[in-house]
Amino acid sequence: MNKRIFAAALMFTVVAIAQPSSPIYKQATKFDVGGEGGWDYITYDATSNRLFIGHNSEIAVVDVATGKKVGSVPANGAHGVAIVPEKGLGFSTNGRAGTVTVFDAKSLQPKQDIKAGENPDAIMFEPGKSEVYAFNGHGKSATVINAKSGKVVATIPLAGKPEFACADPKAHQVYCNLEDKSEVAVIDTKSHTVKSTWAIAPGEEPSGMAFDSAHHRLFLGCGNKMMVMLDSTNGKVLAHVPIGDGVDATKYDRKNGNVFSSCRDGTVTIAKENGDKLEVVQTLKTQQGSRTMALDTTTHRIYLAAAEFGERKAGERRPAMKPGSFKVLVFGME
Repeated sequence: MNKRIFAAALMFTVVAIAQPSSPIYKQATKFDVGGEGGWDYITYDATSNRLFIGHNSEIAVVDVATGKKVGSVPANGAHGVAIVPEKGLGFSTNGRAGTVTVFDAKSLQPKQDIKAGENPDAIMFEPGKSEVYAFNGHGKSATVINAKSGKVVATIPLAGKPEFACADPKAHQVYCNLEDKSEVAVIDTKSHTVKSTWAIAPGEEPSGMAFDSAHHRLFLGCGNKMMVMLDSTNGKVLAHVPIGDGVDATKYDRKNGNVFSSCRDGTVTIAKENGDKLEVVQTLKTQQGSRTMALDTTTHRIYLAAAEFGERKAGERRPAMKPGSFKVLVFGME
C-alpha cells in the first residue's frame, strides 16, 4: 500500500471511530401548557399517550398526540405521579399536604387522599407486589401503598433524604438515591426493609435514577456534574461520565442503550451504555431551567418542562417566571 492510500485509509478509520454511535437528537416541537408557578416531575404514560406534570397546585395532563392540555388533578404542592395501568389509577404526591392522591387515570377524577410522611416527593410503582412507593423528602422515609386497596402497608425509615428510585421486581428490590448521603439504599420488597446501602463515589448527591434490568445497570445523575453507572447486583461503580450542572432527571432507553441526564443549565447529556463502559454521544442544548424530563421508549422522544424567565433582581434566588409561559419541549432523533 502506498503512502497516499495508507493515509487516506487511516483518515477514514479515524473519522469512522469519531462518529457518534447513537442518532443525534434535536428539537421536534413544543407544547404550550400555560399556568403559573414552578414544576417538578414529568411522567409519560404509554397507555394513554399522556404526560402528567407536577405543576404548582395541580398535576397538568397533556395529550402527546395533540400537544394540548386535556385536564388536571388538584394538588397541594405537586411533585410526582405514578401510573398503575392494570388498575387504571394514578398516584400523585402532595408535598405541602403530606399526602398521596389516588385518581382515575382516564377521567382524572380524584378518588382518595392517603396520608404519607413529611414532604412526599418522588413516587413509583413496584409491579412485583403491585405497590406504590412514595418517598418522603423531609421525613427520610418511604410510604408503601397497596395499589388495589389504597392502604398503607409499610413505612420504611431511610438513612438520608430520598430522591428518585427504580424497581427491580425480579430481584425483589427497590433502589433509592439518598441525596444527602451520596448513597443508594437497597430495599427488600418482601420485608419492606433496607437490606444494604451502596456508596457511589466518585458520584455525589444523586438525584435522577434509571435502570437497565436486562444488564443489571443503574444510572445515577449526580450533583457533582457526573453520571455514574453501577452494577445492580453488587453496587460496584463501573463507569462515570461528565454531565451538566443542576441535574434532576435521568432516563434509560432500553431499545438503543441511550441514557439521558437533564440539567438546569440547559443541557441533556446523552450517553451510550456498552458493557461496563459509558460514552457520551451528545450534549443536547435545551433551555435554562429545563431539569425534569420524561421518555417515550417507543418513539424515543424526550419531553422537558420549561418556561420563560425575566431578569434576576437583587436578593432573588432565581428570576421570576413570565406568566403563562410554562411549556414542554419535545426532542427526537434526526
